[in-house]
Amino acid sequence: MKHLWIVALLALLSIPSTALADHPIPVQELVLRAKPAVALVTARVDAEATVNCGAGAITVKSAPFLETGTGWFIDGRGYLITNAHVVDPAHRLPPWVTQELKKSAVDEACVTPVLARQGLMRGQRPDLEDQIRRRVDMGSIRLKPLPQVTVLLSNGALLPAEIKKFTAPLLLDAAGKPVADSGRDLALIRVKDGVYPALALTDDDTRIGEPIRIIGFPGVVLSHELLNKTAALEASVTTGAVSGLKQDAIGQDVIQTDAPAAPGNSGGPAIGHGGTVVGVLTFVSLSPSGGSIVQGFNFLIPSRDVMRFLAGTDIKPGVSPFNPVWAAGLRDLGQESFKSAAAKFAEANKLLPDLPDVKRALAEAEFKVKNPPPRPFPWAWVTLGLALVSGGGYGAMWYRRWQRNRFRVKAGEVVKMMEAGVNPLLLDVRQESAAKTAPLKIPGATYISPDALEQGRAGIEVDPSRTVVAYCT
Repeated sequence: MKHLWIVALLALLSIPSTALADHPIPVQELVLRAKPAVALVTARVDAEATVNCGAGAITVKSAPFLETGTGWFIDGRGYLITNAHVVDPAHRLPPWVTQELKKSAVDEACVTPVLARQGLMRGQRPDLEDQIRRRVDMGSIRLKPLPQVTVLLSNGALLPAEIKKFTAPLLLDAAGKPVADSGRDLALIRVKDGVYPALALTDDDTRIGEPIRIIGFPGVVLSHELLNKTAALEASVTTGAVSGLKQDAIGQDVIQTDAPAAPGNSGGPAIGHGGTVVGVLTFVSLSPSGGSIVQGFNFLIPSRDVMRFLAGTDIKPGVSPFNPVWAAGLRDLGQESFKSAAAKFAEANKLLPDLPDVKRALAEAEFKVKNPPPRPFPWAWVTLGLALVSGGGYGAMWYRRWQRNRFRVKAGEVVKMMEAGVNPLLLDVRQESAAKTAPLKIPGATYISPDALEQGRAGIEVDPSRTVVAYCT
């Protein structure tokens, strides 16, 4: 009996219920919550250049200078965080960018026409190309730069962006010393008003060994010849852990991680176990010999420094009408509340249409509403039911036995009564045949047949205060 009730209790505790405890966010849900807020940031500088190749000045359009990186919405009204070095070519137009544009203009105005007249293609005569370039006075070239910063959302929307706040990237001179204006390498940019997903910043201290996930747009994926062009729309996610707490060349804190990253990931968020941003990727490690990327040694700007950078602005980190709707839909999907999840995803799709993650989740929820998965056999409930039925049966049997025996007196108790002088009246109410043949007889007992007792023909007067003890077979 006792064991059955223990089984029933264990069965009840085994029934899944979100009300019993708060569970950590599953990894897939955590990533999906953050991913729609990450976008591709491009700094592009076009230019009209006036070049004299030796036969008079001509004006050409040089090939654009492009820098791509990652940004993420910090505020759902349209504010994004990225690295300063991602937008710097369009923001400050550094001398090295100007020099690249001039070289491109010389190739367009001088090198290509000469090669074409000789029936040559670029790269066939590098010595001739270098000779043509050396004849051009680079200082005489006049440039009219046309810089712009754009943000490409995962739904394909291309939005012009304005730089609202900027702190220069860390740069080293030829001697390996930081240049004067080196800073925190952060930029705050804004696109047009709207409703966008947004990521919050963590207030917790970062500890070595904590898992993190970097979300971004590595250039090796964007330019991979075997991938469809839509690869540029959705961010990639890499996983690792905090592997060190360091400082950069000017004493600023950085977080070291072994999560893989590459050029193009710059400015991307590193998401912690709670789904908030613990840091922003700022630079990767290069091999001293060949300049190739050394994975496992990448560095992040801590979230508290992002908070300091935003001081004095009206930015509300992580605030967006999109966030609670999207998170509720993902939670319902994980709990197999497919109809509720589909409604939430449809609402999120209205707030910001055609995000791939939202469309996929909506399609999955709607499919499962129409084709619900088979439910597992409810072993817990069956076990509980059997335990309750068995317990009820045993309880009924115990009650009937108790009711039958509630007035029963044990032989030892009768002896005690007699020793105490109570002198109970002893009645032998066995069947007549049993009373005559049975060897057991109690001295002083009065025999009454069961029939006579039942019909009230006992013929014995008993003092109501005297204890009566009857025994039978």
